[in-house]
Formats: sequence, C-alpha cells, structure tokens
Amino acid sequence: MNINHTITATTPPHGGDVYHLARTLGLDLADLLDFSANINPLGFPPGIAGAIHQALSEIVHYPDRRCLELRRDLAAYHHLTPEQILLGNGSTELIYLVARALSPRQALIVAPAFSEYEHALKVAQVPVAFQITSEGQNYTLAEPLDPKGADLVFLANPASPSGVLLAPELLLAVAAALDAAGVYLLLDEAFIDFVEQASLKTHLARFPHLLILRSFTKFYGIPGMRLGCLLAAPDLIARLAAVQEPWSVSTLAQAMGRACLQDLDYMARSRVLVSQERDYLLAGLKSLPGLRPFPSAVNYLLVKITRPDWTAASLQKALLARKVVIRDAGNFRGLDERFFRIAVRRHEENKQLLEALRHSLT
Repeated sequence: MNINHTITATTPPHGGDVYHLARTLGLDLADLLDFSANINPLGFPPGIAGAIHQALSEIVHYPDRRCLELRRDLAAYHHLTPEQILLGNGSTELIYLVARALSPRQALIVAPAFSEYEHALKVAQVPVAFQITSEGQNYTLAEPLDPKGADLVFLANPASPSGVLLAPELLLAVAAALDAAGVYLLLDEAFIDFVEQASLKTHLARFPHLLILRSFTKFYGIPGMRLGCLLAAPDLIARLAAVQEPWSVSTLAQAMGRACLQDLDYMARSRVLVSQERDYLLAGLKSLPGLRPFPSAVNYLLVKITRPDWTAASLQKALLARKVVIRDAGNFRGLDERFFRIAVRRHEENKQLLEALRHSLT
C-alpha cells in the first residue's frame, strides 16, 4: 500500500494514537513502526493469555469492586499492606480522582510533565502554577522545591519526557519538606518499574501526605487494558476510595494484573533489554549530526534538534513517509518545536529508526 507523501497527519498530544495515524494515512496498523508510545518492547507477559482465559467465566458477574486479590498481590510485591493500595482504570483515572477528591486550593506542577495533570486540575477547577525545569537540569528537578502556596504538587520520577531520575537525597528532602508543610505530593512513578530500586515506596510510611502513582501500562505492555494503582497511607487511600466510581477496574484487568506480578523472569528480561537497547539508541543518536539526546534511566529518550532548518514536526513528517512514528514533544510546557521523544524498542526496530533518521536528516 502506498503512502500519500503530502502528509498532514500528526500524532495527538499524548503520542501513541496509531489508530488515528493509520486511518489518516490509509495504512494498516501493522504497517506503522511506533516509537511515540513508551511501551515495553517485549510486549506483555506470556502468562496473561491464560489468566484471561481462566477469568472469562467470571465476566457474568460484576468485578470485585475492592480488587482485593490484586491488592493483596501488589501488597506482597511492594512490601506494603492492601490498605495502602488503590486500583484504578489506568493511572490517568487516578490523577483525576486525586484532583477531585483532595480539592486543593492550588496546585503546582513540576514541568515539563504529562499533560493530564494540568487537565485534571482544570476539570476540578483548581488553580495551577508551574515550576519549569531547565535544559541544563536535563528537565528534572535539581534543587529544593518551593510549593509557592500550593497544597498539592505533581512531580514525576523518572521525569517525563526526559527519563532522568531525581537524585535520591533531593527526592527525600522534597518529600519531607512538603509533608512537614502539610502539602500533598503526587509522585508519578509510571516508569519506575524499569529502575524499581529508585522507588520511594520504601519510605511511604514516613510521609502521610505522599501519594505514589504506579502504572501497569508501560512496563507490562498493556496500554489497551487500563490498570494503575496509588500507594499511600491507609486513611488517604480510604478517603479516595470513598469517592471513586464503582467497578472501574474490570475482572479481566484484575486477572491480567495478577498474572503480570507473577512473572519475575519477564521483569528481569525487560530491564536488561531496555538498558542495552537504550544505550545502543543513545550512542546512535549522538552519532547523528544535528541531534542532542538526553540521558535516560528508562525506556524512552528525549532528543533536541540543533539544526536550524529542522523542527520536530518536519522530522515527524519525514519519518511518517517511511512509516516510522515519533512523538513531537513541542507541546510539553517548557519545551519547544525542536524536541521529540522516542521509545526504546527491539534491536532491529531501533536500527530501522536510526537508519530512517539518518536518511531524513541528510
């Protein structure tokens, strides 16, 4: 099937909308090589298929509203208690729930950041301020945080879209200062599974105002089956659960979540593959004139275009002609039209991306 080379399609704000792109370009979904969504290149754990088959007989009933079995499994995995865990229909649902349930007077977002933080706060009619991090800081927090009068702060670790980890001593200092001031901290650890040892979950009991957001989507490769969780103090979890919509986590999603947590071999292989291929991509990007990739600890890389004759939008268009999709990061607050982001995929796919970039930029 031929591509129309007068391409006007672009990826929507989140990236990853390959359905939209395939329809716009007149392609089959399988024709596109998608680097715009940061999903585990191994795909989902093999045990998921059996878990779904086994759970099918249960879909004649409403889901377990309390997700008790999955919460118990998560508690064992994270060394917490079930009362410290709340499940949701993806981490995005939980972002909106926190904004609505806590009703902060004002919120602060450390940016660049996931756009749904800001949108959730606007829906809840919460005034929003921003602390913009700099290129010299690799777009992550590098100094103590001033909440600027906010009583709810959104902070991602690893940072999005740069993938940089915060210094552990700084993160602990920020959490301690905000907690002492009675300020809630929503710490988004959506990608921390790739560097699990960096999670703040081991310090959760110290900070009653800390909420840790976790996602099954990225690490376990199941964005089409929405599943995420919050880790927090039991009274805070109970407060949020009291206003959460019922049955937001399906029976199949709960079964898939339990299967994911059982596959330790898959987890280990995922971390090794992503680390190796990220290093390969980083070296390849550095070798291309006109590109400056940023260091990352996870399965994506932020890249700045340093050539004056190119923008992320023009590069995205050129790559789409080769059926390769990247994420134009120019709509992240604090970035501009020179930035794009790519996922880490399997080796042959990463080679294809580097070749497509080399061909497009020369």
